[in-house]
Amino acid sequence: MGDTREARLLWPEGAPLSAGDTDEDRPAITPYLVEGKGNAAIVVAPGGGYATRAAHEGEPVALWLNSLGISAFVLRYRVAPYKYPAALLDAQRAIRTVRHEADRYGIDPDRVGMLGFSAGGHLTATAGTHYDRGRPDAEDPIERMSCRPDALVLCYAVITLKEPSAHTGSRRNLLGEDADPALLDSLCNDEQVTDDTPQTFLWHTSDETAVPVQNSLMFASALHKHNVPFDLHVYAKGKHGLGLALDHPHARGWTGACADWLRNIGFAPDEGA
Repeated sequence: MGDTREARLLWPEGAPLSAGDTDEDRPAITPYLVEGKGNAAIVVAPGGGYATRAAHEGEPVALWLNSLGISAFVLRYRVAPYKYPAALLDAQRAIRTVRHEADRYGIDPDRVGMLGFSAGGHLTATAGTHYDRGRPDAEDPIERMSCRPDALVLCYAVITLKEPSAHTGSRRNLLGEDADPALLDSLCNDEQVTDDTPQTFLWHTSDETAVPVQNSLMFASALHKHNVPFDLHVYAKGKHGLGLALDHPHARGWTGACADWLRNIGFAPDEGA
């Protein structure tokens, strides 16, 4: 378990599209491991409008997942001035890496999920709708791994990039001012759901204005249309960016609901097990 809390570069020799050699140019995962073998794992993508990554949506969330018996990997993905597809490449590489290093990390490669907040939720939903099963002929063994998450957790996530429900800051940082319409469509993730989209847990608050609740409702509706199992929880009040929401009188219930869901889908052991 000596790898715990030490950031691991996803491309030690340099990431594709990289424009420098600072930490912001070098995507990485920081492992938060639980003891034992064959544990489920979740890659955590903090929010920040594709401009930054919010600290309170990183390590505290990883530690919460650890408390459920799940290993976590906090993703340092590239943000502005990087544009699409840098962040998606980082998320896909993180999932592939966790699978490739399953023995090293004590991970079940068939139980690797992704969790994201706000723009990190958009990245998570993008990873869940834009993936491949790996390239068997790839020279890099990591690239032979599937980058499809086995489960998604979307926390007040950006889903659509179109008005009236878009978070314009995330759209601008990801795609620039004049995005190609076809690319914009492809990254409205409610429009990309298929029968093969991973099972999903979503939560939002109904009165927030930064990322309207319609984002989660649209994704849930698309999942329902394609018969993909999901849990949707909408809380009456709460500002954007609550994270674990531990001090919120109502929305703090999301962690308990999500823990139950993770147990139900086999990602977390039953309480007392």
